[in-house]
This record gives sequence, structure tokens and C-alpha cells, in this order.
Amino acid sequence: MITAVVPAQSEEYRVGRVLESLLAIDSIAEIFIILNGSDKTTRNVAESYLQLYPCKISLVSFAAPLGIDVPRAVGAKLAYARGADYALFIDGDMVGEIYRQLKSFLQKAVRKQLDLALLDCYPDEKHLIKLQEPVFFWRYRLNRELGLVESLNIATPSHGPHIVSRRMLASVPWQDFAVPPTLLVHSVLSGYRVEIAGQIAHIELGSSVKNPAHNRLIIDTIIGDCLEALCLWRHRPRSRYYDGKLYTGYHDRRRFDLLEQFLAGRMM
Repeated sequence: MITAVVPAQSEEYRVGRVLESLLAIDSIAEIFIILNGSDKTTRNVAESYLQLYPCKISLVSFAAPLGIDVPRAVGAKLAYARGADYALFIDGDMVGEIYRQLKSFLQKAVRKQLDLALLDCYPDEKHLIKLQEPVFFWRYRLNRELGLVESLNIATPSHGPHIVSRRMLASVPWQDFAVPPTLLVHSVLSGYRVEIAGQIAHIELGSSVKNPAHNRLIIDTIIGDCLEALCLWRHRPRSRYYDGKLYTGYHDRRRFDLLEQFLAGRMM
């Protein structure tokens, strides 16, 4: 069984298009919409789909924003509890016409029995990727240290839809689904199969365009996550410091306290 996890925060004009793409894929048995701090309009859109597809869509709502990537951890727990063989994670703002690519992506991941399936989001631009750009450098450095750079280049679960197997859902701490690069480390440490299983160019994902301040915070978030992943790999205490700088980004807005309450069954 394949379960899709769709985090959404105030994506009233986008989440419906994402759901339409997922509903068109017959192999997806259930879709979890994780609403966190969403506005009323987004909630209404999600509820309208729930009414139309009550056997396929489940709605999980949090009053407060959980912070970047934390809804993935919620969805991972729910997918595992529901008995999913695979969980597809896709953000609620990815409105590109990617139905066919997603379907092929799922088919290949299942056929090859991958534990972590990633997308190549730069299929025609490998020669243009400049590793002096910090976020690309750190994605490359992590994959190189893990021995994955030949197969993955700079692919990461931080960027684009990705698929996780049931045995990975069973073995990775839920909190690490909220720090996506650590999934790569867990894959290697456990001897799991991680590969690129499809190509969707970044521009085709249709993610919403953000302002420069947001982009800087995202860059620092991903770099900090890569630094944490490297610490995990090296069996060192986790740190987001490098060369005198703390790479926080949005990390301090991740509500791990709310995640813990959810995992303990004290909130939904």
C-alpha cells in the first residue's frame, strides 16, 4: 500500500492541484493532508476534498504552525501506523503538471524495492551546478562522504518529492523525518537501498516563489541540516556550527515540542 503525505500551510490556491495529481494515481491508497497553522480557506479546500473522497483522504490538523519539515514526521508516523508499504512525501505547493512523472517515480521505486527514492531535480543542468554555491556544496559534500555522490550527485530528500519504504519508516526516529538529510545517513548506516528513481526539473515542480529573505533562510536551514547529518554519520553530537557560523535558518521554528506531544498521543 502506498500512502501520500501532503503538508500544507496556507496553500489555498495550490493544495487542490496537488491533490488532483495524487488522486489520479491509482496505486496511492491513502492521502494524509497535514494542515499546520493553515488559514480558513486552506482548511475549507482540504475539507472539500475529504468530503468528496472520504475513503482515500485523511485530514490531520494542527492549530499552530509546526515549522518546516515537521509535518513530514507526523505523516511518517501516520503512514506507518496505517500499514503503508511506501510513503510518498510531497509538499502542498507543488502544483506543476507532474502527474505522469510521479506515477513513474512510484512504479520504479516499488519495482526496485527502494528504501529511499529521490528525484533528480537538475536533469539537464548538471554542468551548470556550481558547487561554490553553499547549498549545493553541502549537499554534494554530504553525499560524497556517504559514498553516494556517484549515484545521487546532489539529490536530497530536502528537495522535491521522495519515497520511503516501510522498513525505513520502522527504523528511523520520527524526529529525523523533520531533518531530511539525515535520512540519507540512516539509509547508509542500515544498508538500505537509496537511488534516484525519476527526474523532475526544479522549475517543473511548480513550487511557490518566495522572497529573497525566505530563500536565505531556506539555504541556512538545509546547510544546517547537512551539518547535523554529517555529525550523525561521524557519531558526534549534532551541531549546526561551521567555521564560526551557526546555520539555523528555519530550524528554530521547528516545533519538536508539538511533535513530541503528537507522538505521545496528547494532541492532533
